[in-house]
Amino acid sequence: MRAVLVTELGVAPTLAEVPDPACPRDGVVVAVEATGLCRSDWHGWQGHDDGITLPHVPGHELAGTVVEVAAGGGGWRVGDRVTTPFVLACGACRSCVRGDGQVCEDQRQPGFTQWGSFAEYVALPRAGVNLVRVPDQVSADVAAGLGCRFATAYRAVADVARVEAGETVVVHGCGGVGLAAVMVAVSLGARVIAVDPSPASRRLAAGLGARALPPDESVEDADVALDCFGSRASLTASVACLRPRGRHVQVGLLGGADAHPAVDMGRVVGRELQLLGSHGMAATDYPRMLARVADGTLAPQRLLRERIGLAQAPARLAALGEPGAGAGGVTVIRPDLG
Repeated sequence: MRAVLVTELGVAPTLAEVPDPACPRDGVVVAVEATGLCRSDWHGWQGHDDGITLPHVPGHELAGTVVEVAAGGGGWRVGDRVTTPFVLACGACRSCVRGDGQVCEDQRQPGFTQWGSFAEYVALPRAGVNLVRVPDQVSADVAAGLGCRFATAYRAVADVARVEAGETVVVHGCGGVGLAAVMVAVSLGARVIAVDPSPASRRLAAGLGARALPPDESVEDADVALDCFGSRASLTASVACLRPRGRHVQVGLLGGADAHPAVDMGRVVGRELQLLGSHGMAATDYPRMLARVADGTLAPQRLLRERIGLAQAPARLAALGEPGAGAGGVTVIRPDLG
């Protein structure tokens, strides 16, 4: 099969012919119809994740069709349209038993702990616990973005921050996950302020119902603030804009020089702020989100910016570290485009 192959961290990936994946004994093989180009993949390629073994195929947001099922594959059938969370939960640890598969203590992650979906085929173990059926009303392009960005934003806003109608929500960073957070918060009746340096991202956020501002405009008295980019600057701004007893949710990954940021704990204590982390969403929580996508309450297709082929993916992955590279919405890789 064709796949984007990383042979050295931080060095440009290549499009290569590699062996088709073997079907795991508890899993399936999926023909990839669409896979998202995400900043998390860039972090992995840069070496910010110690779970990657070279050579490596990135990609953790995917949708496609099952083409092979093992005996222990959880009852899935060839031809089923599926997606999956980026955390493949074990289903048996303490976190999984209490329904928190997104923080599974024995998790696996396509595109990080194993070869991912920047390819024509991807092998997915633990299919009985982690695969999610894609409704007919949801396209592969839309479903591909659900597995990381949209599902992560949905849970961060609805379940972790517990946003309520009438609250003020500030979203720092309006790439794919930030724009999804804007959409979800607006759907819950919040007053949303979107902060991003990119005019294109601000226009999209405004079109979704947010008041859009550049980072140099001050924001304060927020009930909830989310850092959806992941940097010292966006984390600091998120905490600083909260009213007393406000909730900060860290969604964006912090890597490299920003991996261990300082936090104004005097402000946290004095205002009784809540600092919360959000890491994806368990497969068991997908149906309620998918129902809102299928009935049109949520419209992640509005976040799609462009579709590219596998041949374009290596250069585009490397470019995600450039300023403004993720602006303007979500990019989806489709193997059928070349």
